[in-house]
Amino acid sequence: MKVPFRLNSMVVAFGLAGSMLAGAAQAQNIKIGVVIPATGPLTQYGDMVKEGVDTALEQINAAGGVNGNKLEAVIVDDACEPKQGPVAANRVVNAKIHYVVGPVCSGAAIAAAPIYNNEGVVVVTPSATSPALTEGKNFTSIFRTIGRDDQQGPFAAKFISQNVKPKKVAVLHDKQSYGQGIATAVRDTLKADGVNVALFEGINAGDSDYSAVITKLKSAGVDFVYYGGYHPEMGLLLRQSAEQGLKVRIMGPEGVGNPEINAIAGPAVEGMLVTLPADFASNPKNAAIVKAFKDKKRDPSGSFQMGSYTAVQVIADSIKAVGNDGAKVAKHLHTATFDTPLGKLAWDAKGDLKSYDFQVFSWHKDGSKSAATK
Repeated sequence: MKVPFRLNSMVVAFGLAGSMLAGAAQAQNIKIGVVIPATGPLTQYGDMVKEGVDTALEQINAAGGVNGNKLEAVIVDDACEPKQGPVAANRVVNAKIHYVVGPVCSGAAIAAAPIYNNEGVVVVTPSATSPALTEGKNFTSIFRTIGRDDQQGPFAAKFISQNVKPKKVAVLHDKQSYGQGIATAVRDTLKADGVNVALFEGINAGDSDYSAVITKLKSAGVDFVYYGGYHPEMGLLLRQSAEQGLKVRIMGPEGVGNPEINAIAGPAVEGMLVTLPADFASNPKNAAIVKAFKDKKRDPSGSFQMGSYTAVQVIADSIKAVGNDGAKVAKHLHTATFDTPLGKLAWDAKGDLKSYDFQVFSWHKDGSKSAATK
């Protein structure tokens, strides 16, 4: 009698273990890589993305997760460096992570995209705006929840020509994929609109003294400057221009829209023009999401928070619809329309949004911003 009893006990034990393993497998977290600059001079952009991701994950998981599974964020640092982009991508692949929010910066995203696409990792970037990320690549798994530079650049140029109406413009850039790309789009649109672009020149990112280019701006007699790049250089351009008596208004893309610019530029930041995603936090339809941000002392009105939240949402919605399979999720993103905090979103065959709403804001020395009319 003892032998059958022991056998039956073993059967029961294996049955229980099997049930427990099955339950564990069923409840396994779905990992989302959050590829951001966790180190380097652009970490605040990473913080913006993380705030959006964290808020979305908390809300989705509190509501039961995705098909019974919880979502889990895995932070991967690429420092916004093109050379680190592929390194970060390989970390994601080796960790068997099938979904990514990020990369944040265009240069790193462009360098990493072939790896993600070849390995079937679904990437939704809330901030990489360079057309080179998707144009002519035939990628199937690269998406973004922000408009491209060739949407943002012409939008900025039209505002300059129609609202500011300068006589002579200088267009500067940081010689990098993002900055030079958007500056080129601004220059070309201004020229097409008959605006005199007297200077188109690159500066070195990371320099501390831009006196030479400011002297060129003064000699050229420009009355307006557009700069394509990020906030550290823009802050110095603003401050040093004021110190050297160059009294012109300066405009930049969303890459300069960082609260840290106030500490760099000081009072000279007042009146800086910047193109940013529309203020989705002010939309009454997003009141509950805005509250979720504010309850955790996060900023829902920053440049990339709502786009990051949306990136998580569309990944989660797609997994709910077609299952936890990267190829199926990518196909679903290409074909479906999503109701998101950014409005109704749909992607074209390249993974770019079919439409996107940019606005022009005037930046103030107290860190606030207001809609700009001229």
